Amino acid sequence: MSLSVGIVGLPNVGKSTLFNALLKKQQALAANYPFATIEPNVGIVEVPDERLAKLAQACEKEEKL
Repeated sequence: MSLSVGIVGLPNVGKSTLFNALLKKQQALAANYPFATIEPNVGIVEVPDERLAKLAQACEKEEKL
């Protein structure tokens, strides 16, 4: 299962900084002037969920997605 999330806000409030923090790398340009980031940034982050292992046990599946 996948989840898509967007970060929206006023200019120069830290959206790119938040994006970089979530990805744990400097992928988006973060500058101290408005409209530094014009093009959308896309990143993929794995969000571990311990419930997945419990669901797999309950269903008796050998493979976890």
